[in-house]
Amino acid sequence: MMNLGKLFEQVKDNVIFILISIIIMVAVYAIAKLSEKLIEKKTGVKFNQAKTRINRMTVIAMLSALAFILMFFEFPIPFVPDFYKIDASEIPVLIGAFMFGPAAGVVIEGVKVLLHLVIKGTTTVFVGDFANFILGCFYVVPAATIYLFKKTKKSAIIGMIVGTAVLVIAGCLLNAFYLLPKYAELYGIPMEYLIAAGTAVNSNITNVFSFVALAVAPFNILKGTLVAIATGVLYKYVSKIIKN
Repeated sequence: MMNLGKLFEQVKDNVIFILISIIIMVAVYAIAKLSEKLIEKKTGVKFNQAKTRINRMTVIAMLSALAFILMFFEFPIPFVPDFYKIDASEIPVLIGAFMFGPAAGVVIEGVKVLLHLVIKGTTTVFVGDFANFILGCFYVVPAATIYLFKKTKKSAIIGMIVGTAVLVIAGCLLNAFYLLPKYAELYGIPMEYLIAAGTAVNSNITNVFSFVALAVAPFNILKGTLVAIATGVLYKYVSKIIKN
């Protein structure tokens, strides 16, 4: 009975997390749409013209599929515990957001995560998957919004720097106050075990605060930087192919 009670509590907690995540997803999409309205008002650019809507949806679907495929190619980073792995799936998301607006980036991010859930399943009762979506949007939406207000190389760089900063702050807060405690609960291990995994790669990691400061933050800085560099190199080439 105790096991059933514990299972029920876990399911209840994760249902609450999923509901909160859905609310956040809707809020993020609404913010992205608001950003597009502001960009349209300032620049006159229309993100959803009828004559380009089908082409736009087709390219978004292609970028979503590519982002999903790239999720399978994960690489460990030497200075963080091996359960943090980096992938290139945010590159198609950011390219799509730069081309079609922040809301398109949110859609690509959502489809990517949904496909991953359907094909691969989840080992974290959806917790890691929704966190992946939320953090991806926190990176892509501000980056694309800043770039599209004034489509220059400088604004793209500023946008990706701001996006990386938001990703780092959100990643640290989410890991410290939810993800690390939740993973410890899901896998039935003490928090000290997760901290010890950080200590094994960096002796200065001794508690949750030092874990997020010395492992999570550098990981997200590296991820944001690599995605920014790759997008900077590929964006003009990819957008030219798609437009042609």
